[in-house]
Amino acid sequence: MQLRANRGFTLLEMMITIAIGLIMAGVTFVALMPMFKQNHVNAAYDTTLSVIRNYRNLSITQSKRYIVTFTAPGTITVQYWGVGVPVSPAPVTVATYTLPPDIQFAVQAGFPTSAPDGFGTGGNAIDFDQGMGLGNLNYIMFMPDGSSQDTLGNYNSGVVYLTRPGDLYSSRAISVFGTTGRVRGWRLLSQSGNTWVQQ
Repeated sequence: MQLRANRGFTLLEMMITIAIGLIMAGVTFVALMPMFKQNHVNAAYDTTLSVIRNYRNLSITQSKRYIVTFTAPGTITVQYWGVGVPVSPAPVTVATYTLPPDIQFAVQAGFPTSAPDGFGTGGNAIDFDQGMGLGNLNYIMFMPDGSSQDTLGNYNSGVVYLTRPGDLYSSRAISVFGTTGRVRGWRLLSQSGNTWVQQ
């Protein structure tokens, strides 16, 4: 008499088990995709905010000038600009940062026309030198007193926008107030229409 307890799994049972495992893995991956995308937005925002704040602090503590330049779609370049007499030497690049590939310095349809801190109209992705008649500059230069200026010595206020194209409510903004160098972070929310809310 043969014992059935010694018999192994059949090929059909193994295939069903593997199929169930693959389906569960696929459902988990699809369920986690929004979280992965949100992490990219948060990483890009945190990187940009920390670079701006860090080099502002370094300009104060080291009594040096640092230029932070934003280049679309997603590169931040930091340069040190020494002081010389009668002419300052050329700026020297000290660091370069790259945002995740799905996040860009960009604007989208649906941005409110009231920009964060009132800098611009929400139509330019990188919009510094507000109030000077120039606008649209892509850099800020932190001075030893903590202020943000342009290369002509004017106070340089403005805003930079980060977003995932096609995903309006992934959008973030960072504003810099020229006279004090104050840095603020913002998030786009759907509250009584689209509104920038300080984070």
